[in-house]
Amino acid sequence: MTAPVKVGVVGAGSLGFHHIRILRDVPDAQLVGFVESRSDRAAEVSGELGVQAFPDVKSLVGEVDALTIVVPTSLHFSVAKEALEHGKHVFIEKPITTTLEEADELLDIANEHGVIVQIGHVERFNRAVRAALPYVSGPKFIESERLATFNPRGSDVAVVLDLMIHDIDLVLTLVGDSTESITAVGVPVLTPMLDIANARVTFTSGAVANITSSRISRERVRKIRIFQPSGYLSLDLAAGNGEFFRLKGKFDPANPPQGPLDILSLVDRVKLEAPEGEPLRLEFESFVAAIRGEGPVLVTGEEGRRALSVALKIVEEIERTAPAFAGELSASRG
Repeated sequence: MTAPVKVGVVGAGSLGFHHIRILRDVPDAQLVGFVESRSDRAAEVSGELGVQAFPDVKSLVGEVDALTIVVPTSLHFSVAKEALEHGKHVFIEKPITTTLEEADELLDIANEHGVIVQIGHVERFNRAVRAALPYVSGPKFIESERLATFNPRGSDVAVVLDLMIHDIDLVLTLVGDSTESITAVGVPVLTPMLDIANARVTFTSGAVANITSSRISRERVRKIRIFQPSGYLSLDLAAGNGEFFRLKGKFDPANPPQGPLDILSLVDRVKLEAPEGEPLRLEFESFVAAIRGEGPVLVTGEEGRRALSVALKIVEEIERTAPAFAGELSASRG
């Protein structure tokens, strides 16, 4: 493909606004317009960013090659299905859908029409993650913590699907193995859905991940720690940086040095660095490149489905161990 990829955006909320803002000047892309169901919001965004607002998805689909979908999770399936059935590529913000059946149907339609589905697991493009990946080798234990202040956006689903799914995708990517068992706990606090959750995921390789997410915290935290035979990686995803404490050589626990020892004498402290880049912009650049046949789909629909599968198992495990509110959660999920 030599002509620019014509792209449209469905949803102009807080995140959709940034989709529109960034896509205006992504190389090899032409932003055609956007759809927003709230007329006042559509007029506001159109005026501020100078981009045409279309009245509905149907009218926009006919004018584009691809859509980015930034609507509530419950609407991902219907919007993506309409686009895919018209042979359009789609970028769907995480999670891919609310159920595995919906995800499977979208992937089947995409395969039938030969179009791309990319999922918005934006942390894959985080500078800290990009810098760490070359050093990750056989993780044995991963600890992830994601705390956020309350925001009504995303509260239509459990925190597992709203926030934790970012870390689920990262853990699956880092370990590169299938899950064997999951234990989890969680509670609803401000919403009928889970607002705080913790999951322990064991992989067939023996690796273990401990993942904690909250959307009712007083502070924002996005950190991940990776323990492996060659050392320990500490990443601050909010700051986009990290360090790798790498063993200098073989350490013989049967013949340790005598007396107190500074740990830094046994490890090299490697500052993790990667090129600057706004993660959302990097996502869109990769999406456009994949459509043009100039690169792979970096977060495939199948990978989005895999993350959703683990997330749903975590919710199911929490419901199983908390019968007092399991029915309420299930009813809220619809």
